Amino acid sequence: MASQIFRICTHSGSFHADESLAVYMLRLLPRYQNSSLVRSRDPAQWEQADIVVDVGGKYDGTKFFDHHQRGFEETFNEKYATKLSSAGLVYKHFGKEIIGEVIQSKDESVLELLYDKIYKEFIESLDANDNGVSKYDNLTEKAKFNDRNITLPSLVSNLNPHWNAEQSDEDFDRQFLIASELMGNAFVNVVKNYGLSWLPAKKIVEDSFNQRFEVDKSGKILVLSQFAPWKEHLYEIEKSNDKEGEILYVLFEDSGKNWRISTVPITSASFDNRKPLPENWRGLRDDALSKESGVEGCVFVHAAGFIGGAKTKDAVLQLARLSL
Repeated sequence: MASQIFRICTHSGSFHADESLAVYMLRLLPRYQNSSLVRSRDPAQWEQADIVVDVGGKYDGTKFFDHHQRGFEETFNEKYATKLSSAGLVYKHFGKEIIGEVIQSKDESVLELLYDKIYKEFIESLDANDNGVSKYDNLTEKAKFNDRNITLPSLVSNLNPHWNAEQSDEDFDRQFLIASELMGNAFVNVVKNYGLSWLPAKKIVEDSFNQRFEVDKSGKILVLSQFAPWKEHLYEIEKSNDKEGEILYVLFEDSGKNWRISTVPITSASFDNRKPLPENWRGLRDDALSKESGVEGCVFVHAAGFIGGAKTKDAVLQLARLSL
């Protein structure tokens, strides 16, 4: 028996980032993978469709996923105040399933974690943009530069046929598919980054945090089993364990098989760190550094005191202990 061909409907005419992504996300699900797409403002077309996105004036979480109607106040959950766009609505109802398809996982704890993370880091900004919500609390704050034409919503907007060029339904439909592909590829890359790179890194940092007292009785030094992006995870793990600001140094093997000692920035965007490496080591290299520190096998300490290196794990651990 032939599988059912589902029909997705969204509005005709000019398009935006939210419905461009919403349609692409639906098509990531096996049942909608080969679905047909109709772009129309004709209610008869809505009724014939299996799912209606960004048009129709209704939201029921089953067939209709519009956000333009009077009284619509739906948010992702109680933690968020941003009203959903069609992208947010589709993501709210199908997000975990979509993520599972992209990263090929059925682990509910993984999907739940990524479901919230990806909304916060990607989908919410599209919801806000489509609903006219500024990211600034102070609306008089002046931007240092104009990034309008490099944002995803702007890139999508610029794919619409020009006002002074041919604007047939076919032209809009053709350009919509290009916009949907643009938004969809960006979304899939974000999901893969968080699911296949960010999440494994968290496990490495979490394990090293739990083993910190085996490294040093102070509990202020982490040794990563392998290098992974660690800063964001460390701040979150410290906070969740009520240990904010506790870790001072993170040690890991670099690509050249030497070892690094890194200080921990006060914040992810800060150039200041919790405890710089000793001033008398800064800017020294090799034998001069080994002589000054009393540790054999040193390679360097940066002149700013935020990172250093040595030939072995034992050597950087000695540097960390001395730096405490």
